Amino acid sequence: MAAASWYHRDISRVVAEELLAKAGRDGCFLVRDSESVSGAYALCLLFQRHVHTYRILPDDEGLLSVQTIQGIQAKCFRTLPDLIGAYQQPNNGLVTPLLYPVHRARQAADEDSDGEDGRGGGHVASTVLAGAASAGTWLSSPTASRTHISQQLHQRLQEQVRSSPASDFMGFMAEYLNHHLQLDLEALRHGHPQLRHLSTALVTACRPLHRRVAQDEIDFTLVGLETLARVFDPPVSPRSPVREQSLLTSDPDLELLLNKISAVNHLLSSLEKKVLKSLQETVSRHDLVLPSVAAAPPPAAKPMAKQSFEVKMGKSQRAALTVDVEAGTVAISKRGGGSLEETIPQDRILQLIKYQSVQSKVRLVYNRELQKSLSRDFVFTSARKREAFCQLLQLMRIQHSNLDEPDLISVYVGTWNMGSTPPPRSLASWLTSRGLGHTQDETTSCIPHDIYVIGTQENSLGDREWVEFLCASLKTLMAIDYRVVALQCLWSIKIVVLVKPEHERRISHVHTSSVKTGIANTLGNKGAVGVSFLFNGTSFGFVNCHLASGSEKTHRCCPISPRRNQNYSDILRSLVLGDKQLGGFDLTLRFTHLFWFGDLNYRLEMDVQDIFAHITKKEFEALLAVDQLNLEREKNKVFLRFSEGDISFPPTYRYERGSRDSYVWQKFKPTGVRISVPSWCDRILWKSHPETHVVCNSYGCTDDIVTSDHSPVFATFEVGVTSQFVPKKAPVSESGPEPLACIEWESIEVIVKTTSRSKCYIEFHSYCLEESQRSGENTSQSCDIPGFLKLGWAAKHLPVLNPILPDLEYLGDQHLLLSVKGVDSCESYGECCIAMRSMIGSMAQQFETFLFHRGEETGSIRGWMKVRVPKDRRSTRERLYEWISFEEEDAEPAAGSPTCPKPPLQPPRSRPRSLPEPVAGYTNPAYFIFEGIP
Repeated sequence: MAAASWYHRDISRVVAEELLAKAGRDGCFLVRDSESVSGAYALCLLFQRHVHTYRILPDDEGLLSVQTIQGIQAKCFRTLPDLIGAYQQPNNGLVTPLLYPVHRARQAADEDSDGEDGRGGGHVASTVLAGAASAGTWLSSPTASRTHISQQLHQRLQEQVRSSPASDFMGFMAEYLNHHLQLDLEALRHGHPQLRHLSTALVTACRPLHRRVAQDEIDFTLVGLETLARVFDPPVSPRSPVREQSLLTSDPDLELLLNKISAVNHLLSSLEKKVLKSLQETVSRHDLVLPSVAAAPPPAAKPMAKQSFEVKMGKSQRAALTVDVEAGTVAISKRGGGSLEETIPQDRILQLIKYQSVQSKVRLVYNRELQKSLSRDFVFTSARKREAFCQLLQLMRIQHSNLDEPDLISVYVGTWNMGSTPPPRSLASWLTSRGLGHTQDETTSCIPHDIYVIGTQENSLGDREWVEFLCASLKTLMAIDYRVVALQCLWSIKIVVLVKPEHERRISHVHTSSVKTGIANTLGNKGAVGVSFLFNGTSFGFVNCHLASGSEKTHRCCPISPRRNQNYSDILRSLVLGDKQLGGFDLTLRFTHLFWFGDLNYRLEMDVQDIFAHITKKEFEALLAVDQLNLEREKNKVFLRFSEGDISFPPTYRYERGSRDSYVWQKFKPTGVRISVPSWCDRILWKSHPETHVVCNSYGCTDDIVTSDHSPVFATFEVGVTSQFVPKKAPVSESGPEPLACIEWESIEVIVKTTSRSKCYIEFHSYCLEESQRSGENTSQSCDIPGFLKLGWAAKHLPVLNPILPDLEYLGDQHLLLSVKGVDSCESYGECCIAMRSMIGSMAQQFETFLFHRGEETGSIRGWMKVRVPKDRRSTRERLYEWISFEEEDAEPAAGSPTCPKPPLQPPRSRPRSLPEPVAGYTNPAYFIFEGIP
């Protein structure tokens, strides 16, 4: 199976079609894993420029067969190669025999060990093709022997690892066999029997025992050691034992190596057993449980002090605004005499309008006793002061609201590559968003956030030690005992989620997951950890990753994608988070809000001296234009439709440790000097469902934490959330059945990037539906444009959907997830998300958006729909975040009359930051097919 070059494992449908199109011959074929059925395969066959996909399904006995229509006898085969061999013959039911296999691309060298912490020599790691050395051929020539010994031992390890649960241990050993075994052999030949590289590999592989000595960790380590011992057992072939033994004894260096490894194995095994026995006896003889200490009462939350802001009213009149969060008032004082002009209670404030053209200007609309409404314009000394004022008013409104559940929460996200060194005593600047870039104002920096999400890479601290350190740091800063929602670790990659105590009951459905993307996707030195949960009715996802390092673009499996892009794709495909029923959807569509951050390792493509010149002048725009992440996003290669805050801080990597005055851009390695230009490796991005509320209030880095060559990065967000909705009106049984809301479709058009001619159907998912629904097959289909398939559905082939609750307030917060699937394979051609808020009404509304699948843009979808709500269920309320809105600059009010301008005839609508892009912004070629433009 593994040797079959036409088997491409888990590549996507799009990649498979691209490979077949490149081959371009009728009868070209390949096999990949099925996306719809676990353990099944998809046979992709090219014929007359179209790709035909057949499902290969296993039965209860493990026999494989190509799925057939009802009534046709299926042919069963024991192995996949047997099946492929049979269908290479004509007249077997396929559109054409399997003639030309499309071979799997050979994996290129993958330099995954970056040695970024500057400690220890960096080594170049490359994968070794399985089967490169045939069993029983240990050559005796000095150079060739060492190479083939390494290959054969690695092949033995692959055979053993299938039954070994110690995957991390095996990853380290695979790295040793591939790259360091030859160095130990060379040392032996020169009289140095220390086996230094083996010792280093064993110490690293046994590192979990240093963090916690638990029964399962010891068992895993012992299994790994025993597996390693079997790998180094003298080779015995049933066909030629004499030849094998003679070849083994002909190499004294190898014999010495095997004896030493066997001795190490026995020593480690006996040592671990003795430690386990000793610890068990100690626990039984002594009470080692920590004595319970009465917990000190948590310190009282610090009351918010009054905050004053200097402002200008009208043309030149100076005044002071004083915000008293605890009392719930805003006071306006004239600056000249200091006399109090007016005090506005929070419940009389109607709206806060931010001007976009003047970032420091705001309009306050409020009620007076004798007048209906009044508005005043204030210009602050800076945009940051305006934002601080708005945040304080938002906090005041939240504290004085009578809501049982919040509409708005604040989320802190931090990422830091710690460089394998302990953190400093204080993380205050990082946790309070102070430093460089778009930072919090001092008046709001110590306001505690509702959720803290901390992601680290190359974190050498133990899991418990790190969590306790974070909780203690936040308690010192905020006087709050934050609760731990989740901790997920992959080697030195960690993510911790902490929430305020009052929110702990609002958190549910917590899931964690991790993905390795290190050497051959078996090492966890690179990869990702993730956490997902529900906050009342809003789903959150958080992903912390450490992608492949290096300034160069080294390609791996796919020749058109850099390694970091491939890492992103692997994580997107393999991370298991969120609702299991949404497992078939792109990870970026499963959550209301998804935050992705970490050491992404994308670099700047510019000469290092030019980079220094721009950094000195703070010309960051010129550098961001050559930032690899920005370039790849512009090409729609990664992070499709994600958002990122404006970067106004210097590159966060690679600093000289102990200082932030200079960058160290040269690495001296055994293989030569490696250039690591200053870069924004550490990033925070997010993606939210359309028509939701999320605002990035800060994005920057610290300038006083210098223990690592990376600076910690932070971002804070204002996020709208929904509660578990409770209908305000109970059903009245006497008046007949309760009227239902309904979602009706008039038509849907889809363009997908594919060379298939398959019929398709659409699946509809939503939390407001009792279960998923599906449409009938498409009623129209054309493929006039090569490489694209246009599909259409009429109203009678689309289901009428009935939400579980008919209330407008509830439905306005809901979203529909659509998946376009092929009838023949049940695999997705693309998924999308549609907000229901804009679709509510008696008239059909048009929607139009992109289709995504496995991180790729695969097409477009548009149509007409309406959400009908019963008349007696149309009441709603204003969200706490909706009273802050945005408006373009209008004509200045007349001088001398700042207190009585007329309020706008139509109050400006609150504009969520995740609205879909306008139609003119589409880049997908499928959009132009909709319009009939060639």
